Amino acid sequence: MSEPWLSEDAQDPPNDYNLIVPDGWFKLSLDPDERDRSIAALAQQQFRGMDNVPHLKDRVMRELQKTAKDAYQAGGIELYLSTLTIGSLPLSSSLLVSLPVPGAMPPGADVHTVVATMRQSGADVALVTLAAAGRSIRELRTDVADPSVQLGSTLPTTTVKYYIPVPASDEWLILSFSTPLDPLAKQMTELFDAVAGTLHWT
Repeated sequence: MSEPWLSEDAQDPPNDYNLIVPDGWFKLSLDPDERDRSIAALAQQQFRGMDNVPHLKDRVMRELQKTAKDAYQAGGIELYLSTLTIGSLPLSSSLLVSLPVPGAMPPGADVHTVVATMRQSGADVALVTLAAAGRSIRELRTDVADPSVQLGSTLPTTTVKYYIPVPASDEWLILSFSTPLDPLAKQMTELFDAVAGTLHWT
């Protein structure tokens, strides 16, 4: 049975959304009242048995604080950080689910209008259909590395963003996936696309 919100004639907006992420993606709370405990729990998990690197642990926690604060101020709802590894290689990636800041999306604009505007600015965008969430905009971007905010990494960052209109409303939901693993960018973007494909309205 198809979801009623896939229809352009939907009368009421959905109450919420669901998203399936891989095991090993840690959900970091963006709520200011819970943020510190969540960051401490993640650091404890990642540095278990590594008591000889307190300075690195402190640095990672400071970076997580900044990341979580910036995400919250940018309209972030949920932030997931990958703790997956292949052997000793961390599969570093993140997913931020957010609402656009006020004025970022034109009132009443549909995906066709928004994608045309984005293309005029040179963005690498495409119209896609998510299996359970409907028509969306997918943006692919590669940014030059910034070692000061990537714990010294000199690899470019690949970002995949999905701009998804909420049915029967003027609201949008944004999924922002990111990874600094340039050699595995293709595989990671395929994973991001698979996760985005699980989004469904409830």
